Amino acid sequence: MEREGTLNRTGRDMVTLDDVSFSGRSADGGIVTLLDAVSFSAKVAEITAIIGPSGGGKSTLIRLINRLTEPSQGRISVGGTDISTMDPLELRRLVALVPQKPFMFEGTVLDNLQIPFRYRHETPPAAQSPEVAEVLALARLDRELLERDARSLSLGQQQRVGVARALITKPRVLLLDEPTSALDRRTSDALAATLREICHGKNLTMIMVTHDLRLTEKVADYCFYLEAGRILEQGRAAELLAHPASIELKRFLSEPADQEG
Repeated sequence: MEREGTLNRTGRDMVTLDDVSFSGRSADGGIVTLLDAVSFSAKVAEITAIIGPSGGGKSTLIRLINRLTEPSQGRISVGGTDISTMDPLELRRLVALVPQKPFMFEGTVLDNLQIPFRYRHETPPAAQSPEVAEVLALARLDRELLERDARSLSLGQQQRVGVARALITKPRVLLLDEPTSALDRRTSDALAATLREICHGKNLTMIMVTHDLRLTEKVADYCFYLEAGRILEQGRAAELLAHPASIELKRFLSEPADQEG
């Protein structure tokens, strides 16, 4: 699929999907097509938002990019390399996923920041290390939280710890699954500002799936509308949301509350 306005976009393609499809099974055992010949690209130092109703395939899409699920057909590449040829653990050093519901491991915030290194049998960074200081600053977390029990934090703080934990291994791509779905408006706005600063300041490629139109308006550079497993519309985020062309997107924008679930 040819992207509109590509020549006006800064940076280069980091993630590309070419005719990617995915089929699953329904409750009665039948085959269900969750993604149907999806093609798009996401660029360095931009936030690409994928919006659409629940059940449209958004979460499946980012799981494919992280190889938590394998496509039925098509090609996905990161930095020009077909991810099917990459070791999944090596891929996840480059492509980090922040899930919809923040998950905190037992222990302190510092323990949570160190755990990706422990899983890889690497020496974790110490509390006073530059790596820890950097991600705390990026995620707007106070250093005094390092010794707090991670599971005792507020939901907004846990969400930020999840972002910091993803960033500490210095990925090139950050995948976000409904990052503000459980947050109040103030916390959501704060996290949105953080994500935008991180993306542009660190030259990260961010792909965010959401039905939060307010968040999309605040942070997204480019936007795709995904419904029933197909991309129906795409464009620069501000233009797409202000001037939808398809009936489906117009309906989604006019009745966003009905699309959540």
